[in-house]
Amino acid sequence: MKKKENEQTPEEEIINQTEETSPETEETAPVDELAEMKEKYLRLYSDFENFRKRTAKEKIELIQTASERLIVDLLPVIDDYERALANAPEGEISEGTQLIFSKIGNILQSKGLKELPAKGEVFDAELHDCITQFPAPSEEEKGKVVEVVEKGYTLNEKVIRFAKVVVGN
Repeated sequence: MKKKENEQTPEEEIINQTEETSPETEETAPVDELAEMKEKYLRLYSDFENFRKRTAKEKIELIQTASERLIVDLLPVIDDYERALANAPEGEISEGTQLIFSKIGNILQSKGLKELPAKGEVFDAELHDCITQFPAPSEEEKGKVVEVVEKGYTLNEKVIRFAKVVVGN
């Protein structure tokens, strides 16, 4: 007797049934794959969030430091104007010129430029550059700034030029 092609022996039927209905192979493979894909997604999402935050921070720093070079280049011009103003005879510098200078000062302050306080302050190596030391006229002035040779400035809380000072000892 010949077997029909669709018919199986009882042993073959049992083997096929266990392969088809085995819960371990059918259910665990997709669950493991799903868990792996979920982990990859979370890692990718957190990497993207970190990248987004880092680039936003870098853009802000770039904008702040881009203006820093311009402001540092303008500081000697401001110093020269202040010296000219202090040494000019009365009425030689016009009111219009003084108005222009005050507008420049206001613009620089709005960009974050601040003058470092120096005269009468305790010498701080992180803010001041000591050019020389003189004997202090009194005990109270020892270790303090007696004279400011060149003003110091900060831009957005970062020192861009140290104050050059004379310290009493």
